[in-house]
Amino acid sequence: MIILNRPQTDPFFNLAAEEYLVKNTKEALFMLWQNTPAVVIGKHQNALKEINLAFLQEKAIPVIRRISGGGTVFHDLGNLNYSFIDFGARETLVNFKKYSQPILDVLQNLGIDAQLVGKSDLKIKGLKFSGNASHVHKNTVLHHGTLLFTSELNILDTSIKRTTDNYTDKAVQSNRSKVTNIQAHLPR
Repeated sequence: MIILNRPQTDPFFNLAAEEYLVKNTKEALFMLWQNTPAVVIGKHQNALKEINLAFLQEKAIPVIRRISGGGTVFHDLGNLNYSFIDFGARETLVNFKKYSQPILDVLQNLGIDAQLVGKSDLKIKGLKFSGNASHVHKNTVLHHGTLLFTSELNILDTSIKRTTDNYTDKAVQSNRSKVTNIQAHLPR
């Protein structure tokens, strides 16, 4: 497996790089990366239903759609993103437990009791620190997630707070959760 630690922090470039790699790489890889502030929405979401547009415009925080499903997430330099690209039989590719377990193992080795809760949420003491999503392209899967480490939680909360419910649609809605930073739970 190739391990990439990407220094680029441009959210548009990083999401485009993920899409390029899932469609073109021939080797399994694991990638770590960070973004400057951005709100990233799932491919099946109504952006205006998920975000605080006025706040994002005031702060010049972009909204970017990714190729995977899942809910809306906030990225900043206090958030570490990870991506797995792997291969296999199409019906076995989406496996949240398989790709979450290495993350949980690292955190548990650091003394944090992190758990996979439900289909795709990683939590510490009932508080979410990671959302995960997958995208399948032919026989290749992109599984990616966020790791709130020292993220600006007040900006996160304000950025993805809905300001109106004047929409009728069939879009996927985010499951709102109380969140936490990993750093707050490190024993040292």
